[in-house]
Amino acid sequence: MLLVAVVEMAEGRAEAGQEYEDRVLAILDRHGGVLERRMRDGTGGTEVHVIRFAGREGYDSFMVDPDRLALRTALGDAAPVTRVIEVRDL
Repeated sequence: MLLVAVVEMAEGRAEAGQEYEDRVLAILDRHGGVLERRMRDGTGGTEVHVIRFAGREGYDSFMVDPDRLALRTALGDAAPVTRVIEVRDL
């Protein structure tokens, strides 16, 4: 399962959002996920991640990981907004 995540940091909270992403992306391997690429625009307000999971089960378990959810709750309104797109190689 190949995903592209477009991550928009909360206005004026790019540093907090980037730190959150650092911590959350470190959880991927617990669920069989691999961050293949992480890119950031020049302002630091948007990131793009290319992430691969062995299957949907890994992605689903990542999404409900208690540590991930706790990090997001702790960040509150400063949490980034993420659009995830399932893609395939051509």
